[in-house]
Amino acid sequence: MTAVALSPNPGAGLAVDATALRFDQRATSPDAVKPRLERRTLFRTKPADALVEIRAAAVNPSDVKAAIGLMPYAVFPRTPGRDFAGIVIDGPSDWLGKAVYGSSGDLGIRRDGTHATHLVVEADALVEKPEGISLQEAAGIGVPFVTAIEGFRRAGLPRPGETVLVLGVNGKVGQAAAQIATWRGARVIGVVRKAEPYGGHASGPVTLINSSAQDVASTVKELTDGRGADIVFNTVGDPYYAEGTASLAKTGRQIFIAAVNRIVEFDIFAFYRGRHTYVGIDTLALSSIETADVLRELAPGFAGGQLRPFPITADGVFALKDAAEAYARVSGSARDRVILVPGA
Repeated sequence: MTAVALSPNPGAGLAVDATALRFDQRATSPDAVKPRLERRTLFRTKPADALVEIRAAAVNPSDVKAAIGLMPYAVFPRTPGRDFAGIVIDGPSDWLGKAVYGSSGDLGIRRDGTHATHLVVEADALVEKPEGISLQEAAGIGVPFVTAIEGFRRAGLPRPGETVLVLGVNGKVGQAAAQIATWRGARVIGVVRKAEPYGGHASGPVTLINSSAQDVASTVKELTDGRGADIVFNTVGDPYYAEGTASLAKTGRQIFIAAVNRIVEFDIFAFYRGRHTYVGIDTLALSSIETADVLRELAPGFAGGQLRPFPITADGVFALKDAAEAYARVSGSARDRVILVPGA
């Protein structure tokens, strides 16, 4: 049971004896990521803030990358964690007692984050949890769905009759992109690296291309009567750059969210003759409040069942004291969503 008392800061409300993960300095490798536990007192310092009791917090690949110094924005020392779900225990009266979730580009990166028993965050950064979704499921929505919808917002939301090619469709961002595109009535073609089924939910068919056995661009053209894809959502980056570019229709848009190597061979003629648009997405640039605004656009989809959170399996749930194991699972490219449950 968490100790709760009046805050020593007059007018700030409750104070909690919280437990948080801490990184004092960057780790030398993913294997060396071993956050320590720290006890600290948390309370609101601004009337517009909320104090949330964290019930679940996802571990994302970006959390691991920040821990080993691959995120230039990341500061030390800090508490990691970008995604969360929990109950508001102090703050503006209209939020008290509500089940909420959220995500952020700055939480856990530039400021203390969500891998803790409690979080102080702006009330405007909270999104009310949809009915029918558990807190653990809500904690896993954040980064993948924000990345996917922000890519589509910037490139132009998919429309009925359009074709969306998702490169890396069985990754979490790829699945979120497929969900959103089919929700909006677009046709989805997904690319995988080996013979396997589509692993996520969708509101329509997802046609798969096995890149180890099929030529991606020529297959896309065959499937679209020679037109190509209106949107290419490239979740992998340079390994699929050439295939994605060759798959674009005239006036097509390609979305980039990641890279293995920074440099690719860029065909300027093909780019301007195809009247293509390239969009780069970095969700770390979004504040907590901006991220909440993005998540609210998805609320009708989750409420109507067209969008579904990722399943949370028992072996993907870890206590705070086992956070090093959770981080290792994510750095090992686990496909299942990995969740920290502070109360476990």
